[in-house]
Order: sequence, then structure tokens, then C-alpha cells
Amino acid sequence: MNLRNVAIIAHVDHGKTTLVDQLFRQSGTFRDNQRVEERAMDSNDLEKERGITILAKPTSVEWKGTRINIVDTPGHADFGGEVERILSMVDGVILLVDSSEGAMPQTKFVTGKALKLGLRPIVVVNKIDRPDERIQEVLDEVFDLFVSLEATDEQLDFPVLYASGRNGYANEDPTLREGTLEPLFQKIVDHVPPPALDVDAPFTFLVTLLDRDNFLGRVLTGRVTSGKVKVNQAIHALDAGGNVIETGRASKIMSFRGLDRVPVDEAQAGDIISLAGLTVATVANTIADTSVSEPIQAQPIDPPTLSMRFAVNDSPMAGREGSKVTSRMIRDRLLREAESNVAIKVTEAADKDSFEVAGRGELQLGVLIETMRREGFELGISRPRVLLREEDGQKMEPYETVIIDVDDEHSGAVVEKMNLRKAEMTDMRPSGGGKTRITFSAPSRGMIGYHGEFLSDTRGTGIMNRLFEKYGPHKGTIEGRKNGVLISNGTGEANAYSLNSLEERGILFVGHGEALYEGMIIGENAKPEDLEVNPMKAKQLTNIRSSGKDDAIRLTPPKKMTLEQAIAYIDDDEMVEVTPKTIRLRKRFLDPHERKRQSRAKAA
Repeated sequence: MNLRNVAIIAHVDHGKTTLVDQLFRQSGTFRDNQRVEERAMDSNDLEKERGITILAKPTSVEWKGTRINIVDTPGHADFGGEVERILSMVDGVILLVDSSEGAMPQTKFVTGKALKLGLRPIVVVNKIDRPDERIQEVLDEVFDLFVSLEATDEQLDFPVLYASGRNGYANEDPTLREGTLEPLFQKIVDHVPPPALDVDAPFTFLVTLLDRDNFLGRVLTGRVTSGKVKVNQAIHALDAGGNVIETGRASKIMSFRGLDRVPVDEAQAGDIISLAGLTVATVANTIADTSVSEPIQAQPIDPPTLSMRFAVNDSPMAGREGSKVTSRMIRDRLLREAESNVAIKVTEAADKDSFEVAGRGELQLGVLIETMRREGFELGISRPRVLLREEDGQKMEPYETVIIDVDDEHSGAVVEKMNLRKAEMTDMRPSGGGKTRITFSAPSRGMIGYHGEFLSDTRGTGIMNRLFEKYGPHKGTIEGRKNGVLISNGTGEANAYSLNSLEERGILFVGHGEALYEGMIIGENAKPEDLEVNPMKAKQLTNIRSSGKDDAIRLTPPKKMTLEQAIAYIDDDEMVEVTPKTIRLRKRFLDPHERKRQSRAKAA
């Protein structure tokens, strides 16, 4: 059968997964009466809730006798490691660009990787039915982007289609607003080369994705690079140095058909398959016939730039809500994650009770923490810190390209705040519709915790995109959070009577009746210093005063933080306590005397 392998790459929210939905429908993958969820490729709970793709996933459709293997990729820069790996499985890419937003930072990151591998992209200008579309300018931006990424003449001669993924049409004429995706299928078949691989050579296969199945154990996914593989064939796994890690048999071979993995008896060079039967082999290993001793070289992955400390939850309320609370369970889970997600690195601390987890950004680590808490883990999480390097005796830190789209009236506030965070403006221009696009080069350190403030400054209308740029000279101290916090000075339940009088001190994070403990953060102080308060004090009963008449107390609803907001909010001496049901903020040292001792030691 004719075969094409193609990846769909784009910036976040430019419509990749919605387009794949329509490709399924129009290729006859689904029965007419089959109930199909929207964005069918976003299969796990977190992806559905957040409306973003987190994991790269292969699928396949059949069109006029050609099988097209499509890999849907995440659009967020934090999950770039997913995209870097899967580009070695495909022979072509479809670059999706929003007809209004144009080429964004993530587009640049992934396209650069694809062009380096010599892949020739098909450019699809999506969402052409938007009222604020600017198709011609967006095309010019894409061409300029390709030139800046040193594309070859062949890559610069890219075919263009104008589409609306949601409405299910693509055309070569930008004025048409109807039709089907037939032109896109045709373009993939004509423009993407079939896999030019040797079917007669011994079997080799590079693992790019790893997942687990309750019945099959380890399931390794990748593309067959040469030869054929049959069920029960003897195989072995090689690491990057060519050493044999383990030998075994291919107990099950599965090929992708639509959303399902279907067992097949054999697969040959070029096909994207999942393979079961090995217990140790992992991502970037080569699975091959036992006669093969040369491994396939995997794509190098960009290093992580940010790390957090994952510790055992040692608060007074530990173990009440989670079922997995020991350091051994946390260690096993983190090592399992690092194995399947190559962009994450885990190192154990000397005290054996905490782990340094390094990744690409707050969102990537936030998704890992959210996944773990849903599995029943309890954790203590520290403030994120950037990973510094030393080059020629000089301290270097990671920088990011930050592209911000804001309404014109808010641009002054954004520029002022970014300057405080040691960012340098590199470009500022109107982007139409009363909006301005501002580009900064900013140290990653300064961007930690800025997103919430940014949304407040822009009344929720601003859009910020960040992408790792380079390692550059260390910028010195950057001012952190300006306000101190309100700390509970005892253990008990929050009382409306005392919370009412604490409201004038600042913003509260807890409501009446919530369980508190000493050292827990219950709100933000209006002043710069931390303040210890008693939120549990009840109204005293006397002969003259009754304990009633408290019906008049009307508390402002407390500010409840999401996991990402909490991680971005905390300071260096604070932690986030994460359990399956609750997210609490606390001081690292709960005892006030210990806190004083530590701050004196730090000052000294």
C-alpha cells in the first residue's frame, strides 16, 4: 500500500487537532452513525479540560488507496521535547498558521527543527473565515521566517493552501469559503515523499514514544527504519553506544487505524507502529534484529532550563487525602516520567526526601504535578528556579523571546513591568484592530510568576507567548513579589469573626471553617513584610455580650489559586502543599523561631 508519514505542527490554538478531526470525518475513518467527541486526538482528561494538546500522538487515515500516518503535536513551547522526537518519524510536515495571528514563537521553534532535518513543509493558512484575517501579510511573515531559518531554495518553494479546519475545507484560492479537504489530501500525496527505506535490510526501529498497557506492559512506538518485523521475531534493544540492553521477542505489533491501535502480523520499513515484548528498552533506544549491532542515532533534545524541588509532604495534614505519600513512591513515579518524557531530568537530593525535577517551563512541570495529584500523590513543591551555567568563568542564565499582543492602552504598563524584570524590547509594532505586538528578550528568571500580574494589567485581554532563546550573561538581582504574606500562628479552624477583622490587612486565601496549621499562608499582606496573625479567634461570650449577632458578618470570597498560580506566587522560603483535593500555601519552616534563625543565617 502507498504510504505517507506527516506531522502537523503549529503554535498553540492555531487549530491542529480540529483539522485532524475533519481529516478523520472526510476520509471515512468514522462510521456515519458513530458518536465522536470533538478534538478526538486530545484523549486524556487534562488535555480535554485545558483544551490544549500535551502529548504527541500518531493516527492514520486512508484516502484513495494511500495510507497517511499523521502525528498530532502539542503547540506549547513547554512541550517542545515531544515535537523534537517525533520529527524523525515523518517525511513531511504541514505547518498550520492562523490567518490573523501569523507566525508565532512556537511556529518558529518547530519549523527550525523541521527545516534542519531537510523536511519540505506544506503551509496551510487556517481560520481564513476570521473577520480580522490578513492572509497576504501572514504569508509574507512565513516566507521571512523560512529565510531567517536558512531554508533551502527547495524548502522556500512551499505549496500553500487556505483552509478553515472547523468548517472542513481547504483550497488553493484564498477567496473561496467552501469545499472539502480533498485538496489537502491531494497535496500530502503529491508533495510528501513516500518513505525511501530499504525493506530487504535487517529490521531496525527507533523508539520515539513510550507508554504502558495493563495487559501488554511496555508499548514502544516509532517508525520502522529498515526491513520487516513479524510477530514473535527475536529482537534486541541497543543504547546510543551500541550496547545490548536486553533481548526478547516482538510479542505484539500494532498499527494505527484512525483512533485505534490494531494488531498486525507484520510491519515493514516506513510504517509507524507500536511494539510490545520488551521490559527495559526506552525512548531513543534502537530495537533491531539480533544480527544488527549499529544503533540509529536519535535527535539531540534541547536541555531543560527550569527546575523545581518535589518533596515529601511534611505538613501537619499530610496523609489525610492522598494514598501515595512516601519518598519511594514519589521517586518511582518521577523516574518513570523521566523515562518516557525525555525533556524532564530527575536528580535525588542528598536528604533522600526530595527530588530536583528539571524541565522546559512552569506549564510542563505544572502538568506533571497535576497528573500526579490525580493519581493520589501528596507533594511539597518549591518555587521554580532557573538552571544557570558557567562559560569562560562568567555566570550565564537562560533568556526567552517574549511576544506580547495587547490593546494599545495597556502597552505602557506592560513595557514598564517588563523593564523592572530586566527585559529588553527588541520590536514594537501595531498588529491591527487597536492592538500592539511587542517583542522582548527577557531572562527566564524575571518571567516566573509574571503571567497573573500581566493578565491583571491588561484586564485579561493580553496574550503572551514565550520561547527559549539562548543562554546569556547573568542580569543580577531581579525584584520578586512586592507584598508579604499573612501566616497562621496556630492550628485549628478559620473563624469568620477573626477573618472579618483580617480582611483590612490584605487579600485572604482561606474561608470560614477551613482547617489551618501553624506556618500556613492564609493571605497576602498589603505591606511588604510577613505578618503572623490569629485567624481562629472566636468572639468571646460575657454576661453582657451574647455570642450571637454574628449574622451581620459578610466576608469577601477568598482568592482561590490554581496550581500554576500558586507555584508562580510563592517566594524562595515558601512551598505549595499539593494533595488530591487541596492546594495550600505554606512557609518552608513552619516554626516561627526556625524561620527567624534561617533568615538571620541567610542575611549573614
